Formats: sequence, C-alpha cells, structure tokens
Amino acid sequence: MKAHVLDAEGIRKVFVRIAHEILEKGQGQDALCLVGIRSRGDHLAQRLAGLLQEMTGQPVPVGALDITLYRDDLSLVGSSPVVHSTEISFDITGRRVIVVDDVLFTGRTVRAAMDALTDLGRPESVELAVLVDRGHRELPIKADYVGKNLPTSKEQLVQVRLQETDGVDEVVIEERP
Repeated sequence: MKAHVLDAEGIRKVFVRIAHEILEKGQGQDALCLVGIRSRGDHLAQRLAGLLQEMTGQPVPVGALDITLYRDDLSLVGSSPVVHSTEISFDITGRRVIVVDDVLFTGRTVRAAMDALTDLGRPESVELAVLVDRGHRELPIKADYVGKNLPTSKEQLVQVRLQETDGVDEVVIEERP
C-alpha cells in the first residue's frame, strides 16, 4: 500500500515557506550558507538556495556533504560502502550553516553531518532544514525548519523522490515488505 503525501507543487510550497522562515529568522544574510546531505538533501539545498536568491537578489553559497564515513552504522552498511565526494567550495568558519536533508528520522544522519562539518571548520551556528520529519528520534536532534511533520510507524518507509534523481517529485509512505 502506498500513500502519496506531497507532489511536486506541495514540495515547492513547502520550500517557499521554509525560505521565508529562514529570512524571517535573519541573523545576517551575508553569512548564510546551505549544505545538503547527499543524496537528496544536496538537491533540496540547491532548490532552497534558488528560492532564497529569488527573494533577496543575493546568491547563497551551497555545498554537498557526504557523511558515509561518519556514520555510526558503517559496519552494517557493508564491507565496501559507496563514498561520494563532499563539495563545499567555501569556508564554513564563522558562517550560519543550514544543513538540508530530505527525511529526519532517528537523527543519526544529522549527527554524522555535524561531525563531518566540524572537520571542515567552525561555523557560527548550525541549523537544520528537512522536507519531512517522521519522528522516532534516537538522538536529541530537532529540525529548525520542517516542511511536513509526518507521524509514521517504524514499519513504514518514507520515500522522497526528486526530479534530479528519480524523474519525479513526490513523497510517499509505503509499508515495509
């Protein structure tokens, strides 16, 4: 069974709202940068940067972060995990870094992202923007900007599909096989 939660227009509206919330919080647009967690957070960060630039007329630096080697479950992933590149062409030291991801679940991915960021510099602050927060946290991590709170059971899967990787924009809940 599959339940559609967001379509392309729903995802766009969510990110317009998040962009407005980021700007309302302020704290200096000049120091703002976005870092998306691979493999979908990086695409969402690009979209968010585009919206912020449309609203302010100022470009927002955006990068992509690979957290594979920072995961605490690396031994469970397999003997040859696929490591992608981290592409951050700007210094994060002293900046307001907003980490962007598709789904917030246990919090372990975000913890790994924060560990990876500290290897790159010392940001002034780190905030979190997610498309979907599905609950079931195992670590004390909370998103600053949430597109959609989506109560789920642990037996369900939340699938985010994006045009850039999957050919369609949608969020669906599926039952585990």
